[in-house]
Amino acid sequence: MRALARWSLAALLVAAGVGHLTTLRRGFRIAVPDWATRLLRTDKDTIVLVSGVVEVMLGLAFALLPRERWRIGLAIAAFFVAVFPGNLYQWQQGTSAPGLDTDARRFARLFLQPVLVAWAVWAGAGARGGR
Repeated sequence: MRALARWSLAALLVAAGVGHLTTLRRGFRIAVPDWATRLLRTDKDTIVLVSGVVEVMLGLAFALLPRERWRIGLAIAAFFVAVFPGNLYQWQQGTSAPGLDTDARRFARLFLQPVLVAWAVWAGAGARGGR
């Protein structure tokens, strides 16, 4: 069960990362808070591109580095925590993106983030200590 969870999460991350880099790029830019561009001293597109590359790398690492799955699972969980302000910003601003085109969907998306964090930690836990 845990192996299926790891592979599924890895595939989800790679797919989302590719989306950041290609067809869903505009939709992800909408979720970048204005304060993030000031804090990071860059533009929204760069933030989306970098986060997409990070997602692809995390997904591939989760699938391909069995001895590091515990650490990678924690890194994925931290990534999901780090991008949560974007989900909150998108809900507060009421901006639509593919699949998040109503206030109810944007609000519901907020509750998906803790599930993703737990999923990453649980899926990586089976490999704790390099097992």
